[in-house]
Amino acid sequence: MNPIKSYGAINKDSAIAPMQIERRVLGAHDVSIDILYCGVCHSDIHMARSEWGPSVYPIVPGHEIVGIVKAVGSAVTQFKVGQTAGVGVFVDSCRTCPSCQGGQEQYCDNNFTPTYNGYERDGKTPTFGGYSSNIVVDEKYTLHIPFTDHLDQVAPLLCAGITTYSPLKFAGVGKGHKVAVLGLGGLGHMGVKFAVAMGAEVTMLSTSPSKEADAKRLGAHHFVLSTDKEQMKKLSNQFDFILNTVAAHHDMNAFLHLLKLEGKMLIVGIPPEDHRIAAASLISKRRSIIGSNIGGIAETQEMLNYCAEHNILSDIELIPMNEINEAYERIIKSDVKYRFVIDMKTI
Repeated sequence: MNPIKSYGAINKDSAIAPMQIERRVLGAHDVSIDILYCGVCHSDIHMARSEWGPSVYPIVPGHEIVGIVKAVGSAVTQFKVGQTAGVGVFVDSCRTCPSCQGGQEQYCDNNFTPTYNGYERDGKTPTFGGYSSNIVVDEKYTLHIPFTDHLDQVAPLLCAGITTYSPLKFAGVGKGHKVAVLGLGGLGHMGVKFAVAMGAEVTMLSTSPSKEADAKRLGAHHFVLSTDKEQMKKLSNQFDFILNTVAAHHDMNAFLHLLKLEGKMLIVGIPPEDHRIAAASLISKRRSIIGSNIGGIAETQEMLNYCAEHNILSDIELIPMNEINEAYERIIKSDVKYRFVIDMKTI
């Protein structure tokens, strides 16, 4: 095992602080990556604080990882030393179930191995994330980064990017479609960029009038204040798709009627409480609600290539490692535009 500098928490009440972890010795199929940048996802906070159930401590968060290949195992064929590589939300899966065999590892029937807050396939070796100087990952779960610069802005694509790209791609969003993006945050700002690039007419729905200028800058064609009853009434039966990125409590029924006949609401946010859905809103126009969870390795690579082709990057604020606890508090207050990324040189 190799000792590695990292930052993490020792329990649900502790701050994120320096600690030392161990990475496995490079295996035949492994890639060793020296981490340059790691994005900060809201889920890092939830899991560091055991807000989504008991976490595995000590915990080292971070699953939006971009770095440089330091070494490769003897059987590795897809990566070479010196290349830029990325790691997303998971680092392994069972590889044999129908989901894995179909390139949908994120829906692994036997649960994927999370990049952190979980265990390797042996069920006993904990996984540690990207708030660290290095990570060792099987090449099958490592991603090629088709960018030569702005790598700090690339990092959030490994979670926020694929989380919003996958449902829009699955739904077939394209030219002629009207898409509403609900919530302008880390996920929402990526949703706007993708939907616009795919050719849709995009409307941002937000409770914050101050976000109108940013929504337009990101490419949204329209902005509607969702608390304005008159504006919302005019939007009835207008959208083919609504990308719902909101992770806070909200009344989903207030938005379902905005969908056209056979319109679809795509859910990527996880509120703290379950929604109550009015069946009549669905039945009256054969509307549907679809959930989506990140993407498989192949689709994530497709997304990265798409971003490189269309010059899509995340809007970020780059921070040193020692400002991570302040960043957590600012995320909780929605005081970030739109993703924090840690400069891992500062670890």
